[in-house]
Amino acid sequence: MKKLLGMLLIAVAALVSTARAADEPVKAINFQFTDISGKAIQLSDFKGKWVLVNFWAPWCPLCWVEVPTLNELNKRSDFVVIGVGLDYGPDENVVRETASRHNLDLHAVVAGGARRNPDSPFRQVGPVDFYPTSYIYDPNGEIVMFIPGQVRMNRIIAFMDEYKKKNPQYADGKGAPASKKGGGR
Repeated sequence: MKKLLGMLLIAVAALVSTARAADEPVKAINFQFTDISGKAIQLSDFKGKWVLVNFWAPWCPLCWVEVPTLNELNKRSDFVVIGVGLDYGPDENVVRETASRHNLDLHAVVAGGARRNPDSPFRQVGPVDFYPTSYIYDPNGEIVMFIPGQVRMNRIIAFMDEYKKKNPQYADGKGAPASKKGGGR
Protein backbone atom coordinates (compact mmCIF):
# COMPACT_ATOMS: atom_id res chain seq x y z
CA MET A 1 0.00 0.00 0.00
CA LYS A 2 2.82 2.41 0.91
CA LYS A 3 4.52 1.63 -2.39
CA LEU A 4 1.30 2.36 -4.29
CA LEU A 5 0.85 5.64 -2.41
CA GLY A 6 4.45 6.58 -3.18
CA MET A 7 3.95 5.86 -6.87
CA LEU A 8 0.74 7.92 -6.84
CA LEU A 9 2.55 10.87 -5.24
CA ILE A 10 5.32 10.64 -7.84
CA ALA A 11 2.71 10.63 -10.60
CA VAL A 12 1.04 13.71 -9.11
CA ALA A 13 4.43 15.45 -8.90
CA ALA A 14 5.08 14.70 -12.55
CA LEU A 15 1.64 15.98 -13.48
CA VAL A 16 2.09 19.19 -11.48
CA SER A 17 5.57 19.86 -12.85
CA THR A 18 4.39 19.36 -16.41
CA ALA A 19 1.49 21.75 -15.81
CA ARG A 20 4.00 24.60 -15.83
CA ALA A 21 5.40 23.57 -19.17
CA ALA A 22 2.00 22.93 -20.73
CA ASP A 23 0.43 26.06 -19.22
CA GLU A 24 -2.50 23.90 -18.17
CA PRO A 25 -3.76 24.46 -14.63
CA VAL A 26 -4.20 21.42 -12.40
CA LYS A 27 -7.50 21.14 -10.55
CA ALA A 28 -6.67 21.78 -6.92
CA ILE A 29 -8.17 20.51 -3.70
CA ASN A 30 -9.69 23.27 -1.56
CA PHE A 31 -7.07 22.68 1.14
CA GLN A 32 -7.97 23.28 4.77
CA PHE A 33 -5.24 24.10 7.26
CA THR A 34 -5.15 25.50 10.78
CA ASP A 35 -2.41 28.05 11.39
CA ILE A 36 -0.29 28.25 14.56
CA SER A 37 -2.76 30.78 16.01
CA GLY A 38 -5.65 28.34 15.61
CA LYS A 39 -7.22 30.15 12.65
CA ALA A 40 -8.78 27.98 9.92
CA ILE A 41 -7.51 28.63 6.40
CA GLN A 42 -8.76 27.22 3.13
CA LEU A 43 -7.85 27.87 -0.47
CA SER A 44 -11.29 29.25 -1.33
CA ASP A 45 -10.71 32.08 1.18
CA PHE A 46 -8.28 33.60 -1.34
CA LYS A 47 -10.32 33.52 -4.56
CA GLY A 48 -9.03 36.29 -6.82
CA LYS A 49 -5.48 36.20 -5.41
CA TRP A 50 -2.35 34.28 -6.25
CA VAL A 51 -1.54 31.83 -3.45
CA LEU A 52 1.89 30.36 -2.77
CA VAL A 53 2.07 27.44 -0.34
CA ASN A 54 5.66 27.04 0.81
CA PHE A 55 6.82 23.90 2.62
CA TRP A 56 9.87 24.24 4.86
CA ALA A 57 11.55 22.50 7.79
CA PRO A 58 13.14 24.18 10.83
CA TRP A 59 16.45 22.41 10.19
CA CYS A 60 16.63 23.48 6.50
CA PRO A 61 19.24 26.22 5.88
CA LEU A 62 18.16 26.70 2.23
CA CYS A 63 14.64 27.54 3.43
CA TRP A 64 15.84 30.69 5.19
CA VAL A 65 17.53 32.13 2.11
CA GLU A 66 14.13 32.62 0.47
CA VAL A 67 12.43 34.33 3.45
CA PRO A 68 12.93 37.90 2.14
CA THR A 69 11.33 36.89 -1.18
CA LEU A 70 8.40 35.18 0.53
CA ASN A 71 7.84 38.18 2.80
CA GLU A 72 7.96 40.56 -0.17
CA LEU A 73 5.51 38.47 -2.20
CA ASN A 74 3.14 38.36 0.78
CA LYS A 75 3.10 42.19 0.90
CA ARG A 76 1.55 42.33 -2.58
CA SER A 77 -2.19 43.02 -2.62
CA ASP A 78 -2.73 40.27 -5.22
CA PHE A 79 -0.71 37.58 -3.44
CA VAL A 80 -0.90 35.41 -0.31
CA VAL A 81 1.91 33.26 1.08
CA ILE A 82 1.23 30.40 3.45
CA GLY A 83 4.23 28.72 5.06
CA VAL A 84 3.91 25.12 6.23
CA GLY A 85 6.57 23.86 8.62
CA LEU A 86 7.13 20.11 8.42
CA ASP A 87 9.36 17.50 10.06
CA TYR A 88 9.99 19.41 13.29
CA GLY A 89 9.40 16.65 15.84
CA PRO A 90 6.72 16.39 18.52
CA ASP A 91 6.73 20.04 19.67
CA GLU A 92 4.69 22.42 17.47
CA ASN A 93 6.28 25.38 19.28
CA VAL A 94 9.39 24.68 17.20
CA VAL A 95 7.47 25.97 14.15
CA ARG A 96 6.40 29.16 15.96
CA GLU A 97 9.92 29.80 17.32
CA THR A 98 11.59 29.09 13.98
CA ALA A 99 9.18 31.36 12.09
CA SER A 100 9.84 34.14 14.60
CA ARG A 101 13.63 33.66 14.59
CA HIS A 102 13.74 33.87 10.78
CA ASN A 103 11.29 36.80 10.57
CA LEU A 104 8.66 34.99 8.51
CA ASP A 105 6.01 37.64 7.81
CA LEU A 106 3.49 35.56 5.91
CA HIS A 107 -0.29 35.49 5.76
CA ALA A 108 -0.19 32.28 7.81
CA VAL A 109 2.27 29.81 9.27
CA VAL A 110 1.03 26.24 9.69
CA ALA A 111 2.53 23.49 11.84
CA GLY A 112 2.22 20.60 9.44
CA GLY A 113 3.54 17.66 11.41
CA ALA A 114 5.67 15.11 9.62
CA ARG A 115 5.56 14.14 5.97
CA ARG A 116 4.87 10.58 7.07
CA ASN A 117 1.70 11.55 8.94
CA PRO A 118 -1.44 10.53 7.04
CA ASP A 119 -3.07 13.88 7.93
CA SER A 120 -0.10 16.08 7.00
CA PRO A 121 -1.13 19.24 5.09
CA PHE A 122 1.16 18.46 2.17
CA ARG A 123 -1.16 15.60 1.23
CA GLN A 124 -3.79 18.21 0.30
CA VAL A 125 -1.37 20.11 -1.95
CA GLY A 126 1.26 17.91 -3.53
CA PRO A 127 4.45 15.97 -2.93
CA VAL A 128 7.24 17.41 -0.83
CA ASP A 129 10.36 15.42 -1.58
CA PHE A 130 12.81 18.00 -0.24
CA TYR A 131 12.89 21.50 1.25
CA PRO A 132 11.95 24.08 0.32
CA THR A 133 9.09 23.13 -2.02
CA SER A 134 6.33 25.50 -3.14
CA TYR A 135 3.12 25.40 -5.14
CA ILE A 136 1.45 28.41 -6.72
CA TYR A 137 -2.28 28.67 -7.31
CA ASP A 138 -3.74 31.11 -9.83
CA PRO A 139 -6.50 33.53 -8.74
CA ASN A 140 -9.09 30.89 -9.64
CA GLY A 141 -7.55 28.31 -7.27
CA GLU A 142 -5.78 26.09 -9.80
CA ILE A 143 -2.23 24.84 -9.27
CA VAL A 144 -0.19 26.47 -12.02
CA MET A 145 3.40 26.20 -10.80
CA PHE A 146 5.48 23.72 -8.82
CA ILE A 147 8.76 25.04 -7.45
CA PRO A 148 11.22 22.43 -6.21
CA GLY A 149 13.78 24.51 -4.35
CA GLN A 150 13.99 28.17 -3.56
CA VAL A 151 11.43 30.73 -4.67
CA ARG A 152 12.90 33.47 -6.88
CA MET A 153 11.06 36.78 -7.15
CA ASN A 154 11.96 37.43 -10.80
CA ARG A 155 10.79 33.95 -11.80
CA ILE A 156 7.45 34.36 -10.00
CA ILE A 157 6.77 37.83 -11.42
CA ALA A 158 7.73 36.75 -14.96
CA PHE A 159 5.47 33.71 -14.65
CA MET A 160 2.54 35.82 -13.39
CA ASP A 161 3.00 38.37 -16.19
CA GLU A 162 3.08 35.66 -18.83
CA TYR A 163 0.11 33.89 -17.28
CA LYS A 164 -1.92 37.13 -17.30
CA LYS A 165 -1.10 37.64 -20.99
CA LYS A 166 -2.39 34.18 -21.82
CA ASN A 167 -5.36 34.48 -19.44
CA PRO A 168 -6.69 38.04 -19.76
CA GLN A 169 -9.38 37.42 -17.14
CA TYR A 170 -6.59 37.71 -14.54
CA ALA A 171 -5.10 40.93 -15.91
CA ASP A 172 -7.07 43.07 -13.45
CA GLY A 173 -5.71 41.04 -10.54
CA LYS A 174 -9.19 39.94 -9.46
CA GLY A 175 -9.32 36.61 -11.24
CA ALA A 176 -12.93 36.99 -12.24
CA PRO A 177 -13.87 36.09 -15.79
CA ALA A 178 -14.13 39.11 -18.05
CA SER A 179 -17.69 40.18 -18.76
CA LYS A 180 -18.94 39.85 -22.29
CA LYS A 181 -19.63 43.09 -24.12
CA GLY A 182 -23.00 43.76 -25.65
CA GLY A 183 -24.67 40.90 -23.84
CA GLY A 184 -28.34 41.48 -23.09
CA ARG A 185 -30.80 39.48 -21.06
